[in-house]
Amino acid sequence: MQRLTLALLLVLALPSLACAAAAPSADEVLHRLPRIDAFVQAEMQREKVPGIALGIVSHGTVVASRGYGMANVELRAPVSEATLFQSGSLGKQFTAVLVMLQVEDGKLRLDDPLTRYIHDAPRSWQAITVRNLLNHTSGIADYTDYTTEQARRGGPSIDLRRDYSEEELVKLAYRLPLEFPPGSRWKYSNTGYLLLGVLVHKVTGKFYGDVLRDRVFVPLRMSTARVMSEADIIPDRAAGYRLVKGELKNQEWVAPTLNTTADGALYLSMRDWLAWDRGLRAQAILQPGSWAEVYTPVTLRNGTKYPYGFGWDVDAAKGQPFYHHGGAWQGFTTNISRYLADDLTIVVLTNLAEASPERFVKGIVELIDPQLAKEQPR
Repeated sequence: MQRLTLALLLVLALPSLACAAAAPSADEVLHRLPRIDAFVQAEMQREKVPGIALGIVSHGTVVASRGYGMANVELRAPVSEATLFQSGSLGKQFTAVLVMLQVEDGKLRLDDPLTRYIHDAPRSWQAITVRNLLNHTSGIADYTDYTTEQARRGGPSIDLRRDYSEEELVKLAYRLPLEFPPGSRWKYSNTGYLLLGVLVHKVTGKFYGDVLRDRVFVPLRMSTARVMSEADIIPDRAAGYRLVKGELKNQEWVAPTLNTTADGALYLSMRDWLAWDRGLRAQAILQPGSWAEVYTPVTLRNGTKYPYGFGWDVDAAKGQPFYHHGGAWQGFTTNISRYLADDLTIVVLTNLAEASPERFVKGIVELIDPQLAKEQPR
């Protein structure tokens, strides 16, 4: 009798245990927004962040698309969902999709050698493939590690305040060291994605940003997304900032052409990011097999895997995929995190170089689903 009662109690308890493990609904996430607002404002004050745009999508429903603080401190312009923030390296996921479109069009192949498209590349590049560039296993050094300081040491360098042509940037990449045999290791390389933009230009005959606009932004109705420009008049553009001895200063100046490369030089508003999330959820633009490639972790030569796909970190949380990526450039830091276990997307855009959007995401996730936050990779 006691065993029967215990068994009955366990059966009755199962529904409640399932509910406890279930992902919060969109309405439940919406109910947590006051606490999320309080956390964001407190964290902004702690990190001294001038402005933030926040987007939260739960089960396909936009539960938050809002701004906090100032897009431009000097003009006292507030952040809104229309404010344009620099993408930083979040732009790489768009470049990856653009490359996969060329693969689907038959203009590129993932395992083609890079030298098939860039004929005068160094002999040491002969084993580098398009795939190696996409998943950061090419071995080509990151050009952002070779600023003018390197010139003083007698090594290859890039002057961030000089306008380079596309051809000059490619030649500069030739002079960078090959840090390991292609495919043998993983190391983040902005140079690889810069070169992917060059490949798109070579196989389409058009600037990669124009192809991106026509093939991705327009179809997904990302109406204000665009490549950066120092010359154009761009409504709702945020200013970037940095902290110098705790005091807020304007972003450091970078030559205009270096803000047009395919490694992360885009303007996007929160409205654009929400349109992108709709596209990701629908697996729009690309064929299913291409999306599978985008989200497949790297397999190195020795057979081990590294949790990075094409423009996305590929991890797991609550036993389901957790796709995410961060960005940082010229006074802006950004993050997009997609938790498939909870059908939850969080986008955080900031206009401060020292800000940690990942910390904002983590705090928000803890308020929405503590179990998800507990199990996500650190």
